[in-house]
This record gives sequence, C-alpha cells and structure tokens, in this order.
Amino acid sequence: MAVLVSLISLLIVMIGANVGWSYQEVPVDKGGTIQGHVRLVGEFPRPMAFNLVTIPDAVYCGRISTGTGWRIVEDFIVGSQGQLKDAVVMVKGIEQGKPFSLPKVEIEAIDCDFLPFVNVLRDQDELTVINMDPVEHDIQGYETARERGARVLFNRPLPMNPFHRVVGMFGKEAHTHLPGEPMIERIHLRKGRNVFVMQCGFHPYMFSWGVVLENPYYSISKDDGAYEIKDIPAGEYEVAVWHPGMKTYLEKTVLVEEGKALTLDFQYESPQGRRSVHEMQDNPRFGLELLEEGEEIVPSLRRQIP
Repeated sequence: MAVLVSLISLLIVMIGANVGWSYQEVPVDKGGTIQGHVRLVGEFPRPMAFNLVTIPDAVYCGRISTGTGWRIVEDFIVGSQGQLKDAVVMVKGIEQGKPFSLPKVEIEAIDCDFLPFVNVLRDQDELTVINMDPVEHDIQGYETARERGARVLFNRPLPMNPFHRVVGMFGKEAHTHLPGEPMIERIHLRKGRNVFVMQCGFHPYMFSWGVVLENPYYSISKDDGAYEIKDIPAGEYEVAVWHPGMKTYLEKTVLVEEGKALTLDFQYESPQGRRSVHEMQDNPRFGLELLEEGEEIVPSLRRQIP
C-alpha cells in the first residue's frame, strides 16, 4: 500500500512538473517591446526555377512565369536596401505572459502558388488548405530536420472546385477563382523540431512553410523587413530569426526592461553558389516546342525576373 501511495505521489509531482513546463497565460504589466529590421546582404541568391514544359498544367501555371517557359520559386523577397520579408523573429524561453492565441492558419493554392508563404501555429493546431485553381493539386507535408532528415506528415489530393469552367480559363484573361473542398490537417511535430514545409507533388515550385511556436512572442518581417514584438515580460531572453531560404538561425541574447522598447536588427549573409538542382538552364530536349499546337506559356498575370 505504501508503495502504491508513493507511486501516486510521484505521478502527481510529474504531472505538476509537466504543467509547469507549458506556457502559462498571465497579465503582463508594463511589458517591453523588441523591434527592428531583418536584412539580407550580398548578391541576390541564385533562384530555384522549374521548366514548365516538363510539369503538368504548364499553360495555366505559366500565367506567372519568366516569359521563357520557366517558373521561379520566390523564396527570397528582398527590398532595394536588402529588406528581407517572411523572416520569423521569435523570443525563446518565455514561460508565461500574454494570451497565446494565434490566427487560424488558412492557405490558398492560387495561381499555382501557396499563399501565405510563411505561417506560424501552435502544436496540434489545424492547417487548412483550399484550392482556388481550376487544376488539381497534390499536397505533401514534411517535418524538416537537418540532423535526422524529413518525416512525412501528410500526403493528400486537393481537388479543384467541380464547378470551375475549364474551357477559356487558360488564356490571357484572368478568371474567377472558386474555392474547392478544403483539406484540413492537424499539425504535430516530434520533440525538438519546429519547422515543416508543404509542397505540391504535381507542381513542385509550390512551397509553403510553417513554424510551430512555444509562446506568442513572435513577428513575421514585412515587405520593408520590419518586425515588432510587444508586451514582453521583463527579463533576459534569446531572440532567434528563421527564414525558409537560410540553413541556420540568427540568435542574440537581450535584456528586456519594463515599459521600454529595444531595437534589435538582424542581418543574413546571402547564400552563395548553387542552392538547388533546379535552376534555369538551356536544354534543347525540353523547349517550348514540346507544347501542343496552339498552346503558349504567357505570363499574363505576372512576369518573373530571373
């Protein structure tokens, strides 16, 4: 009996400890702010590019393309002064603070692109993907980790809305996007991992990234590279930056003071050399002449600059 009581007591202690490890919502009085910019210095990274002729739905998806039959993966959005968009800035080690409520993550497959490109969510949150295109997509989700490789999270078809009018929708005129049946998945990553990527199996230039957070103290850099994180309890923390095109995090240790704003800028060195096997290159075996008679790949929606 004494052994049973001891075991129960130990279990209660363990449960209490586990609860203590999770984030707690408490009022924050006179919280501090961390703000700044994220920049990329150096030459613009060599872009990933895919030959549309070798991929399904070349004419429709080519409405966003180079005009020479290639689709570029726009994973680096950089301003004239190196301002870097879509970098996730997060404050680590905050165990209690403001309410941990994040907007529901909803991604559109639209014009053969996933939008938004970068998302944040909590572990066990739902991810919703909606097909707005008149073509079918194949959604593949992978948990990423450089130490042990990727792990498949899900792989599901994303049918188009059956009421899409296919005829006449592939030319220069824009069409009305109609939402198809949503795909909903609950995201759970293994311990020690917090990044996953979603890609289309039919159109491999379609990417969307997700970061799983442990607290609500984060910001995604805007077009001008700016970010701002408010209502931070006073204390010393590690601030980390992640971007889908980079191999490493940027990290800095800071002291947040009550009611004060701290300016903290981050600077990435542009990745040099070949980043992917998928790059623009001449190949006489896979030119535009392989298209069916009368077909053209016209960037009527947006012309990409190599």
